[in-house]
Amino acid sequence: MPSSADLTTIDLPDFGMPSTEPELGEEVYRSRLATLRSRAAEEGYDALIVYGDREHFANISYLTGYDPRFEEALLIVPVDGTTDQVTLLVGNEGRGYVDNSPIQSDIKVELFQSFSLLGQDRSESTSLTTLLKENGVCDGMKIGVAGWKHFPEFDNSETALEIPAYIAETLREVCGAHSAVQNANGLFMDSQDGLRSRNSVDQLACFEFAACHTSQAIRNVLFGLEPGMSEYEAVELMELNGIPLSCHLMLSSGQRAHMGLPSPSSRTIEHGDPFTTAYGAWGALNSRAGFVVEDASDLPNSIDDYVEKLVAPYFEAVATWYEHVGIGVEGGELYDHIHSKIGADFFGVELNPGHLIHLDEWVDSPIYEGSEERLQSGMALQVDVIPATGTEYFMTNIEDGIALADKDLRNEFKSQYPEAWDRIQQRRTFMQETLGIDLRPEVLPFSNIPAYLPPFLLSPDRAMHLA
Repeated sequence: MPSSADLTTIDLPDFGMPSTEPELGEEVYRSRLATLRSRAAEEGYDALIVYGDREHFANISYLTGYDPRFEEALLIVPVDGTTDQVTLLVGNEGRGYVDNSPIQSDIKVELFQSFSLLGQDRSESTSLTTLLKENGVCDGMKIGVAGWKHFPEFDNSETALEIPAYIAETLREVCGAHSAVQNANGLFMDSQDGLRSRNSVDQLACFEFAACHTSQAIRNVLFGLEPGMSEYEAVELMELNGIPLSCHLMLSSGQRAHMGLPSPSSRTIEHGDPFTTAYGAWGALNSRAGFVVEDASDLPNSIDDYVEKLVAPYFEAVATWYEHVGIGVEGGELYDHIHSKIGADFFGVELNPGHLIHLDEWVDSPIYEGSEERLQSGMALQVDVIPATGTEYFMTNIEDGIALADKDLRNEFKSQYPEAWDRIQQRRTFMQETLGIDLRPEVLPFSNIPAYLPPFLLSPDRAMHLA
């Protein structure tokens, strides 16, 4: 069990960066589609319709490797087994980008120009009704629709859809009944049974690659931040390489930092400012927050106990989370560990203390009060405990990614991705021997700043550990 946390000088190792990028082959996507068809058949669906747009791309990308860029897209997946081909409806600019998919030969591309941007030509394509009927959607079918969210709290949860109304209405007209078109997001995103709640070794290796870059970017800011920089100049420290984002990059100082979510601006970062930053890419996100000072003596007298009152109990809580997370653990147990330590109103912990992460930053969460959902091998999890005090104490923050892997999956990881495996082992050693956080063998840290928390950002080599 964690002991008391304090602040000490720590040498944060260089865990290294990937020399190659893992890739998912066509067999991965074909296997995913086959599994989806099988699961959909069990649910009685005749076909699945997967919607995507620039923000909500993850389910289509998971199945095909194609992600909508400027436009929307619609994937039609027949379930009856008569064909392995899927149909992808795209706009003008999406048509050429389908070649990005590793299984482009399995995809029938249909132009639906209403997905195109305003002012572009829309004279070539036929109606959505015709396209659906020509590609296997017909009267009497039961259709599952996946976009990015389902609604178990609704009385009409089966038929509540979040995709554009004109698509939902057309589907129901073609199928002949409102009840025939149902929300199927759970097939992908349910925190226990969703296809994206557990990951193969190849997918986890891709997430570790992304986490190296997002965490290294935050590390660069922590060790390079100086008063007098603009927020834009602080972002330049990240040395971004252009990998696709899962959310807007966040960096703010002063009063805006209390919101947490703002993008950077031209504001000059000043000595004494509260400061926060977060950077997310497909499969990873890292965040840190603190004050732009050297030590507590630079803080106002009213909050010179910042570390004792907020940061130390927070770090102890996160350390407890790390020590208890593991295969078979109930989500409610992790929730209780966090709230037993920092559940008081002062800490302001309102969101789930941890969630599943994938190509999108938040998939679902098995971690909530009273949850009996058990964590499983292959899950990628975001350590995400946000104490938004709403006071002059501001906040502190550790957001890092981990995976859970049983012995077989660990052996697979070690064999297929030895370079990444070495980084993971170095991080485990650092967390256990330097930070004092014991980890179960199945916990694989993906961050290059694993649980590293410097509260005073002008003294980045002084961070929290368990005494």
